[in-house]
Amino acid sequence: MEFLDVSHNAALVIASIVIALVAGFTGLTLSKDLSKQSVLRRKGSIAMSAIALGGGIWSMHFVAMLGIQMPILFYYDAAITLASALLAILIVGTALLLLHFHERTPVTLSAAGAIVGCGILAMHYVGMAGLQLCRAVYTPFGILLAVVSAVGLCIAAFWIAYGQRSNRTILLGTLCFGAAVSAVHFAAMAGTNFVAVPTLHEFGPVMSNETLAMGVILSSFVIFGAFLWMGVTFLNPTTSSVKEPSVVSATPATMPTVSVPVPIAVRIPCERNGVTQLIDPAQVAFVRAEGHYTYIYTKDEKHFCAWPITEALKRLDGAGFIKTHRSYLVNPKLVEHFERLKDNGVCRFGDTKLPSVPVSRSNLKLVQDALGL
Repeated sequence: MEFLDVSHNAALVIASIVIALVAGFTGLTLSKDLSKQSVLRRKGSIAMSAIALGGGIWSMHFVAMLGIQMPILFYYDAAITLASALLAILIVGTALLLLHFHERTPVTLSAAGAIVGCGILAMHYVGMAGLQLCRAVYTPFGILLAVVSAVGLCIAAFWIAYGQRSNRTILLGTLCFGAAVSAVHFAAMAGTNFVAVPTLHEFGPVMSNETLAMGVILSSFVIFGAFLWMGVTFLNPTTSSVKEPSVVSATPATMPTVSVPVPIAVRIPCERNGVTQLIDPAQVAFVRAEGHYTYIYTKDEKHFCAWPITEALKRLDGAGFIKTHRSYLVNPKLVEHFERLKDNGVCRFGDTKLPSVPVSRSNLKLVQDALGL
């Protein structure tokens, strides 16, 4: 079996890596703050994010493939090429649905990362199956390296990007996602050889590199357009859309009337038997996440609240609450005991009926500063 000589266009290789990074940023940013949206809007955002990430995987692969130079003419099966793109989008969408409609635990994050890694692998090898007039010959080492790169880097990407949803973690997750997509392709290609095939075995219509280039240009245009759309608002601070009422101050007749805003006291809406009870945050010891909802713990009892933990953090930040763990917010004024446990800790309250609250390693310094330790 005689292998073909293969070389790569450096400019297209660089362009493929840039596309992977841009797609990662766009997809991870589109899926930010979805807990604040309705279920319908959340599904729409997940669909757009899946198209950005899955389409980016496909675009990266075929931009790099356009850069391959061989001593023979070769073509692509259009049906298999299209199937590889749709497969990537569907698999990524499955992972995003898992992340945004189930509680985020270490198992969930790892499963989502592994699913996306499998999506990258499936897209790559299905896409390679669409080659016509040449055939890819794989080595076990190349396949193993691609699998490890895909699963490991995608799990890292989702752990970073979804551990604490912030601009910084999204950027770091973008780097991991771009590295995963690029590493899978180039690790797999490093362990791949090509042999000439004398006949066509097309499943669908055959297309040339020029036709493929048109499709890749179109998909890249959509991805970069979405990137610009999300990038414009990426660093803008969020502002509240709630209008505060105002009161007219008492002034002499000769002075102009001035409207002074009256701050709205934050109270936590808790529901029971169809009745909403408004609880003063000063009475709350801590807030615990439960799926897309929260439980509010006072000295006397536990209350159900429809706020997700991200909304509770946003609303109670001004009331002095601090995040001790991805699932817990604590009122430091009611903490009476703090115990350091190696690289994490525990907050306890004076009322023995209240359970203790864990403090994660990443929030340890914040909690110690808030407690004056």
